[in-house]
Amino acid sequence: MRLVLDCGILGKVCHPDHPDNALVARWLRNVLSAGTFKVVVPEITDYELRRKLFHLVRYKSTKQSRISLARIDEFATLADYLPLHTEVMHLAADLWATARGTGQKTADDKALDIDVILAAQVLDCGGEVVTTNRKHLQRFVPIFDWEQHLRNGLV
Repeated sequence: MRLVLDCGILGKVCHPDHPDNALVARWLRNVLSAGTFKVVVPEITDYELRRKLFHLVRYKSTKQSRISLARIDEFATLADYLPLHTEVMHLAADLWATARGTGQKTADDKALDIDVILAAQVLDCGGEVVTTNRKHLQRFVPIFDWEQHLRNGLV
């Protein structure tokens, strides 16, 4: 099974020393070491986190942001990288239209809707998303409950 990371989870991996992040960061490293699942970093998730870190490095000049960028690059060598392609973007557009047609906004009308693009990538690769944003994503894709997995002592 493929575990596809959303931005919230990838952000926790890039800041593993923060008390709120240590548990999921350690769990993901254990999953990668055990080879139980394929861990996937989708291009849209990388973009969402990296854009914020670039902004912080350029305009706030924070050392932590530079360290976090290095951690994203390191993590990308351990996980599988899932690039965007035309079919995924077409599927994302269809998901967006379906959600709008049923009265379920997923983002502002003028916003790049990262959640539906992520959902399309998850559907395209047949994975489950590991997320801190269950509400927005569970209507589109299966959610992997990493906390339950951890409570059960599984890796």
